[in-house]
Amino acid sequence: MRTALPSAPKAKGYITNSNLTLFGLATALFSRIFTALKIPTAINFLHFVTIPLACGSVLWNSRSKDPQQVAISKKILLGLFFFLIVVFASALLNEAGAINAALDYLLLAEPFILILTIVSIPMTTEIYQRFRKWILQASMINMLFAYVQKYIFRMERLEGFEDNIKGIFIGQGAGHVLGGSVAMTFAIYYFVTAKSKPLWFRTVIVLACLNHIIVSDTKQVLLTFIAAYVILYLVNIKDIRKTLIYLIVGAITLGGFYWAIYNIEALSAYTVWIRPEIYGPDGEATRLKFTTFRLVPQYFQSPLNWWLGLGPGHTVGRLGGWMLETYWNLLSPLGATIHPVSKEIWQAVADSWLGDQSSMFSPLFGWAGIWGDLGILGLTAYFYIAYLVWRYICVTDLSKYLMLTVFVFGLIFSQLEEPGYSLFVASMIGLGWQDVKITARGDRTD
Repeated sequence: MRTALPSAPKAKGYITNSNLTLFGLATALFSRIFTALKIPTAINFLHFVTIPLACGSVLWNSRSKDPQQVAISKKILLGLFFFLIVVFASALLNEAGAINAALDYLLLAEPFILILTIVSIPMTTEIYQRFRKWILQASMINMLFAYVQKYIFRMERLEGFEDNIKGIFIGQGAGHVLGGSVAMTFAIYYFVTAKSKPLWFRTVIVLACLNHIIVSDTKQVLLTFIAAYVILYLVNIKDIRKTLIYLIVGAITLGGFYWAIYNIEALSAYTVWIRPEIYGPDGEATRLKFTTFRLVPQYFQSPLNWWLGLGPGHTVGRLGGWMLETYWNLLSPLGATIHPVSKEIWQAVADSWLGDQSSMFSPLFGWAGIWGDLGILGLTAYFYIAYLVWRYICVTDLSKYLMLTVFVFGLIFSQLEEPGYSLFVASMIGLGWQDVKITARGDRTD
């Protein structure tokens, strides 16, 4: 009897931690719905508290005896600590506000904190299934919102609302891209993992998500997933003969897609990218895309700026790009700081005839933001944490594929720092690791 008594509080603690984690996810995914219901905009920042709190609670209460689980957690914790040092060192060098440093760190590190949280929970099959069910239900709600916006309210027909098929990310500037990204991620995840469901049903889900991409006009989402698949295949190359066959099939597919965008009206939006004259060293697309790398160094005051950037929130990350301006009344009293180069880059977008054509040409993309804010050391620290996740957490090709989609998105726009999307993908990567662990114990998870 003495040994049985402590077990109940532990199990209860683990369930509480998983609930707290899901609550954090909910505040990130559904915050725009909450604000539409007149809940104060501060709700948009709640996940910055709940996700780290859940992580701290899990690490503090966890008594895992799995040496692999403990070793992975320690490695990721050290990586997160190294990144924290770089962020605050950049803030000190550039006299950025402490709130800038805290928010910039959380925007970039929070997905890794969530992965650490999920990996550190000693999940039972029941907790795993409940967690996974919640994620899938949230995905379906996102798609349902998009279909209601398109086919019932016809919001794309309203003047100024052409990009307003946003799913659950209503009222957010790039919400249509986020909604489409979540839908496509859900489609791939569900098709691969819902093995107990018939193939025809999983195919219907994928087609419904693809239609979400089309009606929301988020053509870059499809391109990103194709590019990520190509990268994953190249990483896993083992048979040269098969590689050549796939390359031939890929070339035929691309040829067919090229024909389709000029002959199928639903795909005609992709023609905006097929303008050879805008590419090349002096092309308008090239000049606009790399504006950040041209303007930011003009403000460097010492060689240290190459290593630590211009400071968190001072260039073109999500924080400096528009978040500080949007929430200035809330963040200014907390000591937030801004830098003139952010407005200069926005002006360059406004001055370019390509500026409003597609986010593919935007200079405000993830990797440029990390480099501009935190310099070479910032990129190094971020990639180190990403390497740890790739090496130790992405134990399946699906997890690797999902992670690669995030990194490709980092070349296009700001999804790296969009919590609704990045935390959604992080949860699926973490669940993929837990799935393998539970399956190894002989339990079913599908």
